[in-house]
Amino acid sequence: MDLPTFAKENRDRIHAVESSFGPAGALLSKPGRVLMGQGRLMKQGRRKPQPKDFFLFNDVMVYGSVILNGRWHKNQKVIPLEDIKLEDMEDSEMLSNQWLMRTPCKSFFVSASSYEEKRAWMEHIDKCQSDLLQAASSQPGSAFAVAWIPDKAAFKCMRCFNKFTTTNRRHHCRKCGFLVCSACSAKRAVIRHIHPTKLLRVCSLCDARNKEDELNSSEEDNEAASSDEEERVEMMQSHTYSSWLVSHSSTCGKMGTYVYPRPMNQRPQSDILPHQGGLRQ
Repeated sequence: MDLPTFAKENRDRIHAVESSFGPAGALLSKPGRVLMGQGRLMKQGRRKPQPKDFFLFNDVMVYGSVILNGRWHKNQKVIPLEDIKLEDMEDSEMLSNQWLMRTPCKSFFVSASSYEEKRAWMEHIDKCQSDLLQAASSQPGSAFAVAWIPDKAAFKCMRCFNKFTTTNRRHHCRKCGFLVCSACSAKRAVIRHIHPTKLLRVCSLCDARNKEDELNSSEEDNEAASSDEEERVEMMQSHTYSSWLVSHSSTCGKMGTYVYPRPMNQRPQSDILPHQGGLRQ
């Protein structure tokens, strides 16, 4: 395919994706942007897995909810590729062929229909991200949100162990992702990689840890300031003493029991079978 033909077909494909989200979606057409592939994956929600259409570009990942068998989409999310970190995961009861997609604002599990498709998605995302970072001579992000534990994974608060009921509802701590009751998540804190100023729900243990970290940080600052002050006083005393000599030379929660699916790199090597596959382009 010659370059002008490819450029036109790429523009048409991007425009089709852009139009499928309607006026509420962000503009996706941009010089140099290429649609690398697309497909449908199952995304783990807080209640159950849901189908989402994912679109991999050479600089961003876009996904949204499916309407009318994929002809239309809603709830568009756009994630810069440099802000994505992938973690290969073993199968769980709810999802097979899954992996964890971590981003600064939200992390979530996704699942492909086959192991080959899973490998294709992960390899294509890694390749696009690597090319992007190399071209920009930049580093990938380092702060990521935790994945929320699904609602069905716990019937008790993972802090106080009181049962969840219609009145004692489930909430998620934005810091650790645990399922907690309202009483155990009454505190709020700023988590900068999620939002620079917004106060977010945190559980009692994470709040206590935050305060401990702040206290330790404050003590370190005070110790540093005290050390600086002592050094300054010593210098002044030394200077005063020297001047005097010259002038007067004669005279601490409990953790919950929920266990995330194990990352693939922690599985026995005998459990990992080699597969290959491709991503629809």
